[in-house]
Amino acid sequence: MDFSLLHALILIATGIVAGVINTLAGGGTNLTLPALMIMGMPPEVANATNRVGVFLQNIVALLGFKKHKKLPTDDIGPILVPTILGGCLGAIAAAYAPSEILKPLLFTAMISMTLIMLFRPSVISPPVGTIPNKVKATPSSWWWLTVAGFYGGFVQAGVGFILITALAGSLRYDLVRTNALKVVCVAVFTGMALLVFIFQGLIWWAPGLVLALGTMIGAHVAVKFAISAKPSTLKWFLFVMTVCGAVAAYVFD
Repeated sequence: MDFSLLHALILIATGIVAGVINTLAGGGTNLTLPALMIMGMPPEVANATNRVGVFLQNIVALLGFKKHKKLPTDDIGPILVPTILGGCLGAIAAAYAPSEILKPLLFTAMISMTLIMLFRPSVISPPVGTIPNKVKATPSSWWWLTVAGFYGGFVQAGVGFILITALAGSLRYDLVRTNALKVVCVAVFTGMALLVFIFQGLIWWAPGLVLALGTMIGAHVAVKFAISAKPSTLKWFLFVMTVCGAVAAYVFD
């Protein structure tokens, strides 16, 4: 893969958009994965390299939410246990999955999550509940958090919506604090996934770090608007970009 200035500019621009989408809801990987793969990156390498931007983006976002006092830090521990477990298992599965089946799985997941985003709006606009004084884990919430961790460790695309379902739907957080806790979960299990992918030698650092520059800018901008911003306006844009990216990746493979 020849990494040119044009490639770098495309990755930065895509990363900014993805950083905003991921911080406000989820699904930005639907844009960044096709961008990496169109440049000639094998699907397993793109899947791994994408995590560099995702990890750094979520570090920026969680620091922003904490600065604005929207991160319930006392609840992080109980939420992370099932998420980390699922993330480790998902990353191991992705690292050892045969490349010939990984590409169809990646794009099936991306299209599926985008369709859910469009036709099941309750997933991204969960009912607002009172903020719990203490996390009361339920079998349902543990199940969703473990599944979200596994899915995020394996694919990453659209994992924010699964975490929103667990945090807002099962644990009844309001949407702002849901997003704050979501970025913590994603940062942690993405960090665990990165260790696995680094060990496997699957990360291409130059495009990964350039993409990360864009995602961090996007996360910084998105946090400032997180309280009032609504991700519904991004749904059709994301759907079109996902379909175009998936088709283009197959055409130019």
